[in-house]
Amino acid sequence: MWKKLKVYVVSILIALGVGFLSSSLSGDFTGLYSSLSLPALALPSAAFPIVWSVLYVLMGISAAMVFLRRNENALVVDNALTVYGGNLIINFMWSIIFFGFEAFLFAFVWLLFLLTTVISMVFSFKKIMPISGYLQIPYAAFLVYAGYLNLSVYLLNR
Repeated sequence: MWKKLKVYVVSILIALGVGFLSSSLSGDFTGLYSSLSLPALALPSAAFPIVWSVLYVLMGISAAMVFLRRNENALVVDNALTVYGGNLIINFMWSIIFFGFEAFLFAFVWLLFLLTTVISMVFSFKKIMPISGYLQIPYAAFLVYAGYLNLSVYLLNR
């Protein structure tokens, strides 16, 4: 029991840590966000840390679920976790590209790449443990919204 709990805690902390480090390296994201022309459906800046924290926790939980199935099929689990690791790296870079470099169009293209990795995670995690794949669906859905927001920011602020 404690071993499984440790896997969940570590997995969640890794995901949250990636998000925290990325936001820390992204500059004044609140100031930039408030200075931009935003589309009608834009969330207030205070909502993003809450939403992302929930998504990172879900990512950590589902990755732990997959990891704990490693004894059943190590190759499939390792492949799924490789996709997850790649996703964390791509996710880490998005806010730096958007907020740090203010490269809004490139950030949109990067976000599309990020979305494809999440979709891949949904399917690869689902093969191992269906609920772990389903836990990624809010992440994918939010990225669709973020894509709308990102593209709108590019169009409204060029």
